[in-house]
Amino acid sequence: MRKAPRDGKRHVLRWIAAGVVIVLVGATLAAYVKYREIYDSITRVNPGSELGKRPPDYSTASENILVYGDDSRKGLDAHEQYILHTGDVSSDNTDTIMIVHFSPGHHEVTVMNIPRDTMVPQYQCNSGSGYPGQQADPNSYVQINSLLAAGGPVCLWKTVEQQTGIYISHIIGIGMFGFVKVVDDLGGVNVCVPFNVNDPVSGLDLTAGEHHITGVQALAFWRTREDIGTGSDLERIQRDQFMSAQVVKGVLGSGLLSNPLRLLSVISDAAPYITTDSGMTTSDLVGIGESLRHLSSKNVQFITAPNQAWPPDPGARVEFAQPQADEVFSAIARDMTVPKVKVTPSAAPSGTAQVLTTSPSNVKVQVLNGSGADGIASQAALGLTSRGFDVTGTGNAANFAYTESVIEYSSSADLAAVNTLKGELADVTELQDGDVTPGTVELILGSDFTGLTAAGPSASASPGASAGPGASASPTASPTSSAAAGASASPSPSASGSAIDNLAQQNGGITAAASCASDSSAFAGPDSP
Repeated sequence: MRKAPRDGKRHVLRWIAAGVVIVLVGATLAAYVKYREIYDSITRVNPGSELGKRPPDYSTASENILVYGDDSRKGLDAHEQYILHTGDVSSDNTDTIMIVHFSPGHHEVTVMNIPRDTMVPQYQCNSGSGYPGQQADPNSYVQINSLLAAGGPVCLWKTVEQQTGIYISHIIGIGMFGFVKVVDDLGGVNVCVPFNVNDPVSGLDLTAGEHHITGVQALAFWRTREDIGTGSDLERIQRDQFMSAQVVKGVLGSGLLSNPLRLLSVISDAAPYITTDSGMTTSDLVGIGESLRHLSSKNVQFITAPNQAWPPDPGARVEFAQPQADEVFSAIARDMTVPKVKVTPSAAPSGTAQVLTTSPSNVKVQVLNGSGADGIASQAALGLTSRGFDVTGTGNAANFAYTESVIEYSSSADLAAVNTLKGELADVTELQDGDVTPGTVELILGSDFTGLTAAGPSASASPGASAGPGASASPTASPTSSAAAGASASPSPSASGSAIDNLAQQNGGITAAASCASDSSAFAGPDSP
């Protein structure tokens, strides 16, 4: 005999099912409302066709985001201006300009700073939204940090693309109070100063040593420029890169990137002070953070775009240094390594020397410690001296982030010395740098340096072994073959298969693995105690 149905139990199950549906729908609606709330509070710009003819997107699997810090006081009341030491200046310039490059899979990140004092050609930028715009004038130059006030974020976007040849996927701007909010949400950041700092302009007041600072102090640190070191923007960038390295290590160690709700909370706090392009959604911002959760600090590198003094105003302005800048831009655009300059002998009569070298006694070399290992520069200097090289001195490199050793030289006139010195090392890269004293080469020792080669081939070279009258150097990556108008060169992928992970060590940058206390050179100068 069949039992009667237990209507009471079924009734309860129906209510439970209905309750689950209500909870799920409610959670979905709450998430939508939250995302919509964040989306609506972010300022958005639509570039439309204003960007003009854009650079090719060479690597669709990678991504480049233009990030800038806005020094506008808009939205800050008198109390906020006071605590942030901003003053009531009505400027709308960029304190910071960076291209953040994500390699395919987001396993490597390269952050390239563009100095705010960089002079660039004046491109046409539309007016609107309170911006006067500017007319194109190929004979006029403007300071890159003024573009925000002239034509808004799109003007900055257009100029950076045209000057670097790097295709920009998205743009993100953040105001001063937004920076404070983000640092506070991250729990603060560690910074180190080699002496007591009390800068009334930025409000930075720290004693010598390591400190864990809050958002307001971090903003002061980020903006400090006057009365420290040389007072230059280049040193400020160097200090900020070391602080950024500590932020990266803190974020990677906190588990933040594995927690989308925490990520959303951070974005929510900063949203009212953020500007993005109309193509970037809240989900995109959260997705970028989540995609980096397996990133290692050693795979995040910070560099500054190669630059040199701008001739009309060498004490205060800079311009991109060529061909180095175009080579770096091209490497980022293509997600490839910077091409190494190799010397190939030109055609020469039979019996003429085919290798451009010279006697070790003709090679003036300064040996620098680029890894931080104790005694490494002195060790190499003694070895080179014993082999006949003219060692002019030893010291520390600008930072201790070098892995592979690098020989830096001024011009092709020094290539014979470079090649002779290369023979003493098992693994070394050469890099032309116009700041190096002509006639002297600099050997920067990386962490993989274990000693000079056993054979010491250059020690046996005689003065007569230098290139004969008919021989000359012909670099395979000459200035004329580097990226014209930003990125026309085609550098080769690195032999190891990694993407652009050599940019920092070849361009005086650092990785996020750098220690807090290794940036003393960023404070050095006549304005420091």
